[in-house]
Amino acid sequence: MEYGVSYKDVILPHKFFADFVVYDNIILEVKAQKGLPSEFDHLVLNYLAVSKCKVGLLVNFGHDSLKFKRLVL
Repeated sequence: MEYGVSYKDVILPHKFFADFVVYDNIILEVKAQKGLPSEFDHLVLNYLAVSKCKVGLLVNFGHDSLKFKRLVL
């Protein structure tokens, strides 16, 4: 899903593309790499702020077992 962004009531030229939006309420961001730097947390939080969704899931398939993080705005 594509979201436009406004800052102080000015529409910015960038757009954000979430990997998945589940039931129009949950942002699902999928990664496949070793470790998850905090930049990905910030990315999901930005998606939450722009989309007005309350919950985001950051899922990483890059380890031997599935790792995930739940983020709430």
